Amino acid sequence: MKTGKAIGSGLLGALAVSLVHESLRRFLPKAPRMDKLGMQAISVILEKAGHTPPSENELYLIAMVGDIISNGIYYSIAGSDSSKKTIIKGALLGAAAGVGAIVLPGPLGLNKEYSNKTMQTKSITFGLYLFGGILTSVLMNKMNKR
Repeated sequence: MKTGKAIGSGLLGALAVSLVHESLRRFLPKAPRMDKLGMQAISVILEKAGHTPPSENELYLIAMVGDIISNGIYYSIAGSDSSKKTIIKGALLGAAAGVGAIVLPGPLGLNKEYSNKTMQTKSITFGLYLFGGILTSVLMNKMNKR
């Protein structure tokens, strides 16, 4: 698969994950708060670098854009010539991202409750990233047929 199509598919998958997450967090009290996790991570990095974090609205925007770009590039790794391999790679990448989102915040000094407060929160967190990986793979396969 061409790099542009892979990155485009990855960005669409990442955008879909962010849209689903933003919708879920507004309606489900136990939904993950990956937005807050991203905002906290950016604040910590800026503070350690001796800078004052921006306002909450600016921080949210930076976190969302950064999340979509980084997840999009990550998901684009699934691109390959075989549609079966693409789906498998996408699912594995999504599963790995989901596990990472659950287990890494604590060791990184971030609020782990944003992604793993309850079993429901963990399940949604894992499912969001798995969905992103699989959706990206499906989009890649569709683009490859063009």
